[in-house]
Amino acid sequence: MSRLHPLWSFIGHNKYWIVTIFGVFIVGFFDENSILQHVQNRLLIHDLQDQISVLKGQYEQDEKTLHELRTDPSAITKIAREQYFMKADDEDIFVLRDDNNNVTNKE
Repeated sequence: MSRLHPLWSFIGHNKYWIVTIFGVFIVGFFDENSILQHVQNRLLIHDLQDQISVLKGQYEQDEKTLHELRTDPSAITKIAREQYFMKADDEDIFVLRDDNNNVTNKE
């Protein structure tokens, strides 16, 4: 008991500080509102804001294309020809591809 007496004496005199430090440690690192959770949430917010800015740019480009389609009838023809390879009855379409794949013959 003589070896534990200084330890119990220290705990007895500083019990409020020990409980306070222990409580702050539990809340700071193991609670659902911990410091770690706040850091993860801030990183997630940053990633989502980056994604929002990319999607806003894409939205503006789509709005521009939609406005062009609504106002210019030749834009519909242009998109149909470029993206969907549509053609008029008296036309032939040649699709040129830039593939760098070498074809090897199997013997």
